[in-house]
Amino acid sequence: MPYKVSFISLGCAKNQVNCEQMMACVANAGHTIQAEPEGADVVVVNTCGFLASACEEAIDAILEMAELKRAGLLRKILVTGCMAQRYQGDVLRELPEVDGLLGTGSYDRIADAVAEVMSKRTKPCHMGDIHTANQSGERILSTPPWYAWLRIAEGCDNRCAYCVIPSIRGRYRSRPMPELLREAAELSDVGVKELIVIAQDITRYGTDLNGKRQLAELLRRLSALDFHWIRLHYLYPSDITDELIDTIAESPNIVPYLDIPIQHCNDHILKSMRRRDTKASLTAILRKLRERIPGLVLRTSIITGLPGEDEAAFEELCDFLREQKIERAGVFPFSPEDGTPAAEMPRPDPEEAKRRAELAVDVQSDIIDAYNESLLGSVREVLCEGFDAQAQRHFGRSYAESPDIDGRIWFASDRDIPPGAFVTVRLTDTMDGELCGEEERTLS
Repeated sequence: MPYKVSFISLGCAKNQVNCEQMMACVANAGHTIQAEPEGADVVVVNTCGFLASACEEAIDAILEMAELKRAGLLRKILVTGCMAQRYQGDVLRELPEVDGLLGTGSYDRIADAVAEVMSKRTKPCHMGDIHTANQSGERILSTPPWYAWLRIAEGCDNRCAYCVIPSIRGRYRSRPMPELLREAAELSDVGVKELIVIAQDITRYGTDLNGKRQLAELLRRLSALDFHWIRLHYLYPSDITDELIDTIAESPNIVPYLDIPIQHCNDHILKSMRRRDTKASLTAILRKLRERIPGLVLRTSIITGLPGEDEAAFEELCDFLREQKIERAGVFPFSPEDGTPAAEMPRPDPEEAKRRAELAVDVQSDIIDAYNESLLGSVREVLCEGFDAQAQRHFGRSYAESPDIDGRIWFASDRDIPPGAFVTVRLTDTMDGELCGEEERTLS
């Protein structure tokens, strides 16, 4: 019997790809996908479980769906993803409104779970092997039609002391290159203009297949396809090779925007985090990247309040940010996650970690403001993503802004510009940390 199924996906882009695959599975089983949860037979909440704050967001979403269920506006709630994998017992015990669970090793069982939850009184709980789970399969894209994610690997083998990813996503598994190239070609054929290559660590791609780093080769073959932009998330700094740098620099459609999470710069903190970097190695690789990739924009992630971080180590971090002038940074206070080595270490007070995060954000805001000011008067290619009627301006992104995590570029134009079109914009001003400008057109 066909049912109406609605999906809510939380967390990262990798999670969103899993959701897109689940939607395709459900559609292929004959069910109807609908956007709104009201009126659905089954609502699937695909959760993030990376941090305690992400779990709180997931619980809020589940409770919101539970209210609709009590009101008779939907029938069943399925919870999938990282929180389901990490806290399956707690979810079943503490959230009786939940009608079934799928862990990160069982996304391909979603159609079975829909049928089971609608026909049985017992709660299905599928927890397949996270180390061998299928990564492939059809997708129903949930992004705007002009960009899409290409997940090239699953899991992680880095085992940083603060991170739960290996325990909920499994060991690192690269997808075969021919399979990735077929999927990328299909995305190009349906009009995707920006391909965003993602994995927990894309620099490790291929090492589990034959012991060799294969990201540079994959990127060369992807760049031969008809994509206007190819964007890269996330690169582990110690695994960035000269071959990879040359490939990025020489490929015209690989944008000079790299997301390289460094987490900290203090040698003692990096060692306690089980990172393979040192302050000297980070300085060296960032310098090399700047020298060899023209116009490079860097994004990173920073954690404050880590075990062992005293005031001197924090000041060293702030000085490092000022020196390196990394254009984009997400700053997070340390969250002691159950089951990680870092959760057992002595650490600063949580309020102190938050205070330091706020101070680091202030440092980063100054860097962003200076970067934006340096661009005024220049011209950027912008991917238009819409029009704001209140502001009476179009908005979009240049190569320097990744979707959902970076800001927008606002621009005026004397014509209607469809979303997904590329335009030339002269940057003239800033507004609340974002750039503003005017479309610049060549007179014929």
